[in-house]
This record gives sequence, structure tokens and C-alpha cells, in this order.
Amino acid sequence: MMEDCPVKLHRIATAASVAALMAVSPAFADSDAADKSKRFTAERVFDMEYATDPQISPDGRTIVYVRHSMDRMTDRDTGHLWAIDVETGTQRPLLGANGSAGAPRWSPDGTRLLFSTSENGKPALKIVYMDTGLSYSLAQFEEAPSGATWSPDGKSIAFSMFVPGEKPGFATAPKQPEGAKWSDPVKVIDDLTFRFDGQGYLEDGSDQVFVLPAEGGSPRQVTKGEADMGGAAWLDNDTLLVSGNLADDRDMDPVESEIYAVELSDLSITPLTSRDGPDHSALPSPDGQTIAFRGYNDELKSYQQNKLYLMDANGSNVRELAPDFTGSPNQVRWAPDGKSLFVLFEDHGVLTLNEVDLQGRMTSVVTNIGGTSIGRPYAGGSFSVAKNGRREQIAYTAGFADRPAEVGTIRSDSRDNRILTDLNADVLPYLDMSPIEEIKVASSHDGLEIEAWVALPPDFKADGSFPLILEIHGGPFSMYGPFFASEIQRYAAEGYVTVYVNPRGSTGYGEDFAQAIDRAYPGYDYDDLMSVVDDLVARNYADPDRLFVTGGSGGGILTAWIVTKTDKFAAAASVKPVINWMTMAMASDISQYVRRHWIREDPWTNPEAFLKLSPISYVDKIVTPTLVMVGEEDWRTPTWEAEQFYTALKMNDVETALIRVPGSPHYIAGRPSRLIAKTDNIMGWFAKYDPAKTESDSDTGE
Repeated sequence: MMEDCPVKLHRIATAASVAALMAVSPAFADSDAADKSKRFTAERVFDMEYATDPQISPDGRTIVYVRHSMDRMTDRDTGHLWAIDVETGTQRPLLGANGSAGAPRWSPDGTRLLFSTSENGKPALKIVYMDTGLSYSLAQFEEAPSGATWSPDGKSIAFSMFVPGEKPGFATAPKQPEGAKWSDPVKVIDDLTFRFDGQGYLEDGSDQVFVLPAEGGSPRQVTKGEADMGGAAWLDNDTLLVSGNLADDRDMDPVESEIYAVELSDLSITPLTSRDGPDHSALPSPDGQTIAFRGYNDELKSYQQNKLYLMDANGSNVRELAPDFTGSPNQVRWAPDGKSLFVLFEDHGVLTLNEVDLQGRMTSVVTNIGGTSIGRPYAGGSFSVAKNGRREQIAYTAGFADRPAEVGTIRSDSRDNRILTDLNADVLPYLDMSPIEEIKVASSHDGLEIEAWVALPPDFKADGSFPLILEIHGGPFSMYGPFFASEIQRYAAEGYVTVYVNPRGSTGYGEDFAQAIDRAYPGYDYDDLMSVVDDLVARNYADPDRLFVTGGSGGGILTAWIVTKTDKFAAAASVKPVINWMTMAMASDISQYVRRHWIREDPWTNPEAFLKLSPISYVDKIVTPTLVMVGEEDWRTPTWEAEQFYTALKMNDVETALIRVPGSPHYIAGRPSRLIAKTDNIMGWFAKYDPAKTESDSDTGE
């Protein structure tokens, strides 16, 4: 249809057309001070490798991890399994795991390794014998299994898998004549959540838990019903712990879940928790007498921090562990002797691994875990603990500011910390990587301390001449940290001082800090961000006339909000934003969460509660040239959010362009080429409205 309307084609910017604006980079256009050949250029994204999911063998001698690389031909982030000899550091690809693979898990005796992969285009679970490298598939799967875990005796494997359900309908279509070409049949929807980001329109059915023999065979379904069940963990060889929400009104309460015990002998199911709120991630102790889990009492707030609990195996004697610690618990693993747990916490921009004894006393083990997202500097990572042999030999993902995640190992008793990989030694030592500085600034609103990190261009000097990009994280309940990020390095390499911030609402600083935006987002987090920008201008790090702002998702709404409140930025790029909380609460894949927890009102009875926090209500205040970008298959902040903003800007005669990313869900940077297109189009837009660039063009007669 677009061919019939050529006059409309110029109104939607394409990736190529906007990127063409970047013919000259903003900071280096008139300077030879930097060696451009050593910059972190766009194509370097394809050179990056990083490590995830390091799994240490029970005897502590071998680590198997997922080694990620970017496939230039398929434009994919691919993972392959590699093994490391802990003693010597020797690495080799894992025999028997040819092709893309992930989720490695050791058998209890350490002789076999379970992993997920695909065969002939179908999902697969395979086991490889570590002494011979021979492998075999466990079963034929039509749906992808996930969360696979070994039974304590190594004889069975539990996992989750989607089970198709009966499609709703109210009529039976007549039979088509042979050879006829009728239209596709109608699709009837009767679920409240009927599409989800990254999955599109959902098939009828639910995730259920299965068990199959470790020698292979037919999976046995052990949970049933319309509710999703998952998170399987073995309490003993005959009992599984699973989590899910079996309440009749589960669609109306998206965070609710309980932990259940499933007896495999008769498939009886017993609830072990019963409070109003999510209880999940059950983890039995080595002797099976105690269960660690995470959750909280649901108080219908925008954000509530997970807490760490213990209970007896029958669900009794529930007690919170380390209640006074402000960090948010993430991954949890028992120590081999069952006398303590190792817990990964979000903690002031980084992930720290702490050992917590059963009285709640805490000892720090590792402080540099994280950095497994190479696009933006989010904290992320994981660890595993050897169950036998040495004293708590731990494998973990090590995070750095100047390179993607590596595999590290440490002994908890000696603190002998080693980094075993150097996956980008062939690239990064030969580039001028941006140095990262940490700053802390008092918010102009109330003096609250705000933490931020600044990436500096290779030829930086504090002379007040450099352009600055404020890059805002999404969530909004998430956390940036001092970790490698291709987007940040790209901006800095092209001459931008780039600052990324954890304003109020960020996680890792305690529940009160995150809850400071409850029913007030966006709000005073705006003051936090502006305080950081003003501080950098005062330090002479940036030219006050060359300020730019961008962010995605939660950062997209804050970018849109910022330009309704100030004209200090020369240009803005709002990526996958929320513009109208009413439409977000009615049509997003997390609409129930937005309505029930964030706004806590109904849009049909109190529209003002939604509109007063929506940038769409203040578009008439915007004068800043503002680019809008969204994935065409985004169901988290759907395309119509960005389109509302773009149309409103056009109607108010504000310079704007709309970029739609074909095939992309909410996570635009999920493929290398999309990450490149995102950052380069943003910089192209900024270059177009950079006052220094405009003056330079005028001086040369362009």
C-alpha cells in the first residue's frame, strides 16, 4: 500500500537516511587530536565476545560456560559451550556440544553435562559424557524445554515446557471445497493477557513441569491446569518444588505466586506458602530439611524488594534472613555443608556476592560480578558453587568497565580471586576505550545522593567544549553500573561525554530509594538527572549549549518528560517510550501491573491519575527537536505509544522523526545490526542539531 502513497514516504525516517546525518562526528570534525582508526566504531560490535552462566563441576576442577560471539552472517548473538581447567586455565570447546548451546548443568556426580540446544530446527536437551565427549538427545520436543535440573541421584531431569490448550470459539466453520483459497479463520481471544513482548500473540495453553529419565525417553507431565507452573527444584528424588499462581483471579494479580510440593508417586500437590505476594525460587538445602526462597508481602506498591527467607521442608517455621541488609537478593546457592548460603545482591550499582550464615551474618566474597549485557551498562551476572572437594570453589561472571564479562573463580576461604578468560584480547587492547569515572551528586530536590558514571572521549580535556549525552536507563526499577556497554563506548568514541545515572527509583540502593517514585513517576527523578548534568557542566566537562538526552523504555518516558520541562537540551531521542499511561494501562503486556501497582486507579474512573504523569499532556511545552524510535513488534511499550508522541510533536510543529525498527521487540539491541542502527541514528540526530556542527557548516558555506 505504501507504493500508492509516495508523498508520505519522506515523513518516516529510515535507519539509513538518519544515519547519513552522521557524515562528520560532532567532536572530532575539526580535530586530528584523536586517532580515528583506534575508535570503538560501529562494526566493532560484531567483534565483541562475552561470558555467561559459568557452571563449576562438583569437584571444583572444571568450569563450563557459555561463550557468546556475534555472527556477522546471521546477525545473531550466538552461544557455544567452552570448558576451562580451573588449575591450569586451559580452555577448549566442549566436545559433544557442537553448534549453538546454553544452560549447562552438571550431573550430581560430575560425569555428565546437561545443556539446551537445537537439532534440525527443533529444540533439544542433550547430555554429554565428559570423559568421552559422546552426547545424546533426551527426547523429541515440539516446544522448547527450559529450567532443566537434575534430581539428587542423577537419574531424572525436571524441566518446564509449554502445553497447548484448547482454542476458544463460538462457531464451526464450514468445510472448504478442495483447492479453495479461503481467508484464515478468525482468532478468538478470552484471556486478559493475550500477547507478550518477544512472543507476540500468545497461543492458548500454559507452561507445565515435566520429568524424564536421564537416559532419555518420553517426558511425563507432572503439573496440569490452565495456570503456568515452573521453577522446578528437587526436594528429594521423589518430590519437586514448583511455583505458580493457582488462584481463580490470577489474571488480575500478576505478581502473585506460591511454592508447591509435587509428589511424583501420585502427582499430589501441596502448597507450602500462602501469603498475598510472590513466593518463588525455592532452593532446598543439601540435606533437604530447609528451603530457601525469595518473595515479599504484596502491599500494592510500585516496587517491592525481594527478601530472602528460609522455611522447613513442610512449609513451617518461615523466617526472613538478613532483614536489615539493604541490597536486593538475586541468585541464591547453598554452601556444600548447608551451614550458609551464597547470595548475589544488587548493591549500589554493582552486584556483590556475599556469604550469609543461618543467623543472617554476612561476609563479602566477590564485588565485581556483573556486566553481561554488552549493549547498555546494566548490572547482571551469575555464579555457581562446587558441591564437593575444595572449600566452596566458586565460578562467576566478572564485570568490568572496559571489557565485556569474563569468567572468574574464587575460593571463599582464601579469597584467591582469578580471572580465567580474556575473550577480547584480540581487539580491545588496540582500541582507545573510554575511561569511566564515578561521580556522586546531591539532588537539587532534596539533597539525596545520586550515583552516576561518566564515559570520557579518548581526547577528553575539561575545557567546556565537549558535547554531552545523558543516557537514561529503563525499568524504571533497574540499575546501571560501571560495566562495559557498546552503546556507551560508541557515544564516547564519537566525541560525546556520556553520563549514565541511577536516579531515585533505581534498584540496589534499598527499597525506600526505589519507592521514592511510587505514584510519582516521572517526577523528582527528573531533578536527580538534571543535577548530574548541571554538575558536569560546572566541572567544565561539557558545553552547556551542546547537551543531548536519550533513553529507552523507562528512559524513553523520562526523555519525553524532560523535554516538556526544559529546553536546555539541543536535541533528544526518546526510544520505546511510554507517552500515555492510560493506553499503557489498557494495552501493554504488563497492563495489569501498571494499573494495579503503579497507578492504583482505573483509567475509566480517574483518568487524571494517569494523564498527570503522561508526557502527552504537556506536548505543547516542547520545543526541543525530538527523535522517536520503537520496535515494530514491541508489546511492552507498544508502537502506538511512540506514534502518539511523534504525531503530537508534528501537530505542535516540533522538529521530529519516527524510526520503526522492523522485526524488533522491546529489546531493540537484541541483534548486533539493530544495536548499531540505534546508536548511530541517535548520534545522527544529535549531529543535525549540534550548535557547534551548525556553526561549522555555516563557516564553510555548507
